[in-house]
Amino acid sequence: MKALVIYTSPNLDGLTAACAAAAAEGAGAAEAEVEVIRLNDLDVGNCEACGNGWGTCSGSHRCQVTDDFQGLHAKVCTADALILITPVYWGEMSESAKAFTDRLRRCEATRGEGSCLNKKPFIAVAAAGGTGNGTVTCLGSMERWGKHVRAKVWDLIPVNRWSRSYKLATIRAAAQGMIDANTQKVTY
Repeated sequence: MKALVIYTSPNLDGLTAACAAAAAEGAGAAEAEVEVIRLNDLDVGNCEACGNGWGTCSGSHRCQVTDDFQGLHAKVCTADALILITPVYWGEMSESAKAFTDRLRRCEATRGEGSCLNKKPFIAVAAAGGTGNGTVTCLGSMERWGKHVRAKVWDLIPVNRWSRSYKLATIRAAAQGMIDANTQKVTY
């Protein structure tokens, strides 16, 4: 099973990066082939609402804006499980996470049951550093995104700097549990 961990943070050694490492460790413990992508290292711009507002995303389910989105979209489609981790800014996903998920939603939600994310297990993690606030609203938007693209929302995990130690263990366990359950190692 291939698991894709996508995290979005300009900070290489902060809370969000620690969450990504925990997710990768958990998925790896379940013997998944794990790829970790730091979205901030890629060039993924905002949706440009091309043409009549939909461009090619509605009809051909691909984005006509040429940047690193196309390659990442392909990786998401070939992965068997997805873990998306974002810092919380103003109660929402980071700007880079929002840009990526907005574009992916436009390409995949319009496919209905044909979405490459249809029934694919998905874990969302909202990591609030500073004040520790906003995780619930951030996870709400991540859950809606998952439902729009028809992913199977496996878990929604809030974490802040005070809950870091036990939430990292939770993220590891959730990633391992998701892989185990979806490779028939665990029944529920």
